[in-house]
Amino acid sequence: MTGGRTHAWDDDGFDDGVPFLARLEKEDRTALLRVGRPLRYRARSVILHQDEPSSHVLLLLHGWTKVTAIAANGYEALLALRGPGDIVGEGAALSGRHRSATVTALDAVEAVVIDESRFTAFLTAHPGAALRLLSLTTDRQRSTDRRRLEWAALTVRERLAVLLLELVRTHGTRTDEGVELTIGLSQQEFAGSVGSSREAVARLLRELRDRHVVVTRRRRIVVLRPDILRRIIGGQPA
Repeated sequence: MTGGRTHAWDDDGFDDGVPFLARLEKEDRTALLRVGRPLRYRARSVILHQDEPSSHVLLLLHGWTKVTAIAANGYEALLALRGPGDIVGEGAALSGRHRSATVTALDAVEAVVIDESRFTAFLTAHPGAALRLLSLTTDRQRSTDRRRLEWAALTVRERLAVLLLELVRTHGTRTDEGVELTIGLSQQEFAGSVGSSREAVARLLRELRDRHVVVTRRRRIVVLRPDILRRIIGGQPA
């Protein structure tokens, strides 16, 4: 918070608040899970492909995924992280359009897959669940809008600091060395999240590493000085 005002990254961040399954009444949640069938995905496997026709939705039970989209010029952006309790693929299922993004497992994922026709039939028969899905969609859009507005006022260095602090909060495990990010993202994925080039992100991470703010290894980051990252965001000398 700055001056008592909450930023988008202070609350929702990449986890978008309360996941879909947690929003449902117990009866609706149990009934929905019974409609589908369990599936498992290996780490780094693609679960949903951008631009493919929609045939099903997925309810994530265990493990984390990344949601990415590739623009016409080949630029790949990291849009979100989705984990236990989240739903993915619902937008295409409800609109009848092709998928707008790719979903990839970051670690081993357990999910329930529900055929599109069964999912839409369930929502028709359970209006309470349909309203919860609408509230989730609204919250995600509001978070995206707030983030886009506030993101525009930040430098790439500040955006990277915000992202690292978000991941410390949502996917950080304290070790003897510092706070290790349990979710492995490449430099290209970091770049896609902060709206910059891979080269710029590599340079900034190297700067943070040289100043002993972070330790970086292949798809592994340990944050040593989150206080320095907060000072970067606050526009203070760091």
